[in-house]
Parts: sequence; structure tokens; C-alpha cells
Amino acid sequence: MTRRTTKASRRTVLARLGAAAAASFLPAHFAIGQQAKIKLGLMLPYTGTYAALGKNIDEALRLAIAEAGGRLGGREIEYVVLDDESEPAKGAENANKLVTRDKVDFLIGTVHSGVAMAMVKVATDNDTMLVIPNAGVGAATGAACAPNIFRTSFSNWQPGFAMGKVAAARGQKRALAVSWDYAAGHESIDGFKEGFASGGGKVENELLLPFPQVEFQAILTQIAAIKPEVVYTFFAGGGAVKFVKDYAAAGLKGTVPLVGAGFLTDGTLQAQGEAAQGLETTLHYADGLDLPKDKSFRAAFKKAAGRDADVYAVQGYDTGQLLAAGLAAVKGDTGARQPLIAAMEKVEIDSPRGKFTLSKAHNPVQDFYLRRVEGPENKFVSVAVKALADPARGCKMA
Repeated sequence: MTRRTTKASRRTVLARLGAAAAASFLPAHFAIGQQAKIKLGLMLPYTGTYAALGKNIDEALRLAIAEAGGRLGGREIEYVVLDDESEPAKGAENANKLVTRDKVDFLIGTVHSGVAMAMVKVATDNDTMLVIPNAGVGAATGAACAPNIFRTSFSNWQPGFAMGKVAAARGQKRALAVSWDYAAGHESIDGFKEGFASGGGKVENELLLPFPQVEFQAILTQIAAIKPEVVYTFFAGGGAVKFVKDYAAAGLKGTVPLVGAGFLTDGTLQAQGEAAQGLETTLHYADGLDLPKDKSFRAAFKKAAGRDADVYAVQGYDTGQLLAAGLAAVKGDTGARQPLIAAMEKVEIDSPRGKFTLSKAHNPVQDFYLRRVEGPENKFVSVAVKALADPARGCKMA
């Protein structure tokens, strides 16, 4: 083998040395940041019961980033999309694909609490940044909290607690709770029980069925026999549609008041029709909040997506806002982990739901609203609880 040697001119050598010297004074991340795209791994439900929820989160997140100029911290964005199928058994495998195969800079997801906890474990094991735009599972910002885990939505405890306070303030003492037999259902009911008990109320019965079953006849028969003063429920998506319609068809709507976490009627009203009219729920978002930010967001989302915004869209949008604020602070340097986390912790989000901050456990501290279904809207009635913070039980950061 013959090796050829080419002599460089003195001018060429000096030029090369100068370029090398200049490069040595630039941080490595600066060059990388100008070239590489930031990868966002969207692990959301794009099929099944929660498909509409996942779609709104996705499109509103992209809207927020588009409003930020289509970049985060000056860097272009690459979206890596994966359907989580709302299947906890596949959660870890799917999250690992995004982290180890696709090497995403941020994991973003999901709706189902069981899948979210699989994502929390993967994010913790790999020290990957995770932002949860919906799932309210308590452990994510409770016992499993970590500096790299943020949530832009709610904890399951929060809307339940708020509704419990409302029911107790009305003098109701005997309640029955209904949900799916999974983490979100249990935690929502626990929140309601705590808020209800603070005013002297008691949940006397809990009726649960496996997720995602929607055969409610046996439960409705029990409600009719027990005759509680109020029924609290946690359902979302297709399950919420069927429960509300079945409840009315069973003749219970006019005899036993039905209340719930806002997901019962958010994004489901068109399908629920007349059966939903008059239902009251508590949530961190409502129609008719009369906030400039909400009005501009609704108009922009309607233009971009061709449909009205809901709470899931708000949460997706605020995920984009959180990412934009954090990455702007570090000029797109995803490797500047501590400054990035510090910036995200300190941000005050100007949200369509109203301004909110994050707790030490990285869960929103936010107002919860009492809403009533009027026509096609979950109309604002009053502030049920002001600046409600999740207790973050078990979180060592709190």
C-alpha cells in the first residue's frame, strides 16, 4: 500500500490552525445546537378510547411551537410519533424505543395513567426529560417524582378534591363513587373523598369495573337501589360518553345528581347530546373564562385544527409553552440539564386556563373551576378552589 503525502502551503497551514483555535473557544453544544434538531418523542394514544384526546394534545403542542417560530431555543424540531394504544403492558417497550432507538431529547406523554407510569420508569432509568401532558397518576409527581419529570396537566387528586369540596358545601352527606378499576379512577375517588369529608360528607360505596369496559347496567341498578344523595364519577373519552347516556336512559338523571371530574364532559359533549345537559363537573379549564389568552388560543386552534379546543388541547399547548420557555433560557442546549430544569421549574405559564406555576414536585398549582353543561359548552360557574396544589405525598423534592 502506498501512502501519499501532500505538502500544504504556509498560508493553508496557518488558516487551519486559526480555525482550530477559534473552534476550541466555542462550547461543543453551540455547534451541535446549530446543526441538530431537537427530537420530541410524542407517545400518545392515536387509536382507541383516547384517540381524540391524543390528537388534540399533539396538534396543540405543535401550535404552541409554531407560535414560537417553529423552533425551540433556536433549534429546529423533529417529531417522533408513537401510538401507545393506551396499553400499559406495552408502555415500557414503547418508551424505550423512543429513548434508545430514536434517541429523543424529550419524552412527551401520555393520557393513560398506567402507560404514564411505565414512561416515568423509563425516563428515570435513562435520565431522560419527560413532560406529561395529561395523565394525572399521583406517583408521577408523588413517590416517583424526579427533577427530570414535569407535568402540565393535573393530578388525579385535584379535580376530585375540588368536586368533593363543592358537594360538601351544598350540604350533601351521602355519596357513591363510580369509575374504572385503575389508578386514575382510584386516585380521583380518593381526592373526592378527601374534599367531601372535609365538609362532613362520606362516600359510602365505590362501584368499579375493569378498564376499558363500558357495560354499566349492573352499576346503574345498584345506584337506583342505594339512592345516594350524589354520585361522583371519573370517566373519559368513549367511556364517559356511554356512562352519561346510560345514566340518563336509566332514569337516574332526574333523581340522583351526577357530578364528576371534568373529563366526564370535556371533549364528549357532542356525542353525549341531551343526556349531558345540566351536568356539573370540576376542572382546571372551562368555557367562558373571559381571558384574553384563552380567546386567542381558541381562535388559533380552531384555525389550525378545524375544531374547537378542549382541556386536552390546552394541556398540549402548555406543554409546548413549557418547552419553549425552558429551552429559550438555555439557548437550545439540551445538554445544559441543570439550567434547563431550573428554568422550567421557575416558569409562570400564561395558559388559556389562567396563569399557573409549578409546585416543587413539578405539578401545576392552578385554579379549579365548577362548570355546568349548557348547550355545547362546559360553562364556567365559579372558582371551586383557588390555586390548588397537589399534596405530592411521597415526593422527596416537595
